[in-house]
Amino acid sequence: MCLGLPMTIIETDGTSALCEYGDEQRRVSVMLLAEPPLGAKVLVHIDTAVRLLDDDEARLIADALEGRDAALNGHDCDRFFADLIGQEPQLPEYLR
Repeated sequence: MCLGLPMTIIETDGTSALCEYGDEQRRVSVMLLAEPPLGAKVLVHIDTAVRLLDDDEARLIADALEGRDAALNGHDCDRFFADLIGQEPQLPEYLR
């Protein structure tokens, strides 16, 4: 399984960027994006920034990743998925 990380750009040269997520820093390609600015949040797959994220979406992805880790370690994960608790699953529009 391949997961995307919501990372923040802390330095860029136009074709690559040093990004961070938590305590991790890595250099990723930003060639798929149109000159993302410093501080931008990006979704990173396999060391490539694939799209810009707004702050809310980046937070939801980070929460889901933390919730996954909590669940895998046998801890309560409900607080990470507060926006989903009590909701019925919905099919995407294209599947309805």
